[in-house]
Amino acid sequence: MIPPVQVSPLIKFTRYSALLVGMIYGKKRYDYLKPIAEEERRVEAAEKKKREELERIAKELAEGSPSV
Repeated sequence: MIPPVQVSPLIKFTRYSALLVGMIYGKKRYDYLKPIAEEERRVEAAEKKKREELERIAKELAEGSPSV
């Protein structure tokens, strides 16, 4: 088995710096997108409620009207 190679301190520093910058970017991006997604979910829930109400009304009308 070959012994491990000594990695340059500059390469180590660069790798961990990139990792830290990526984590910071991810947190900022998440904080930016979270309120947008919550608003979309709220609007979608309201639309679903309206759609279900219309379907219920249509079903009641269909049941109440005489069939041919």
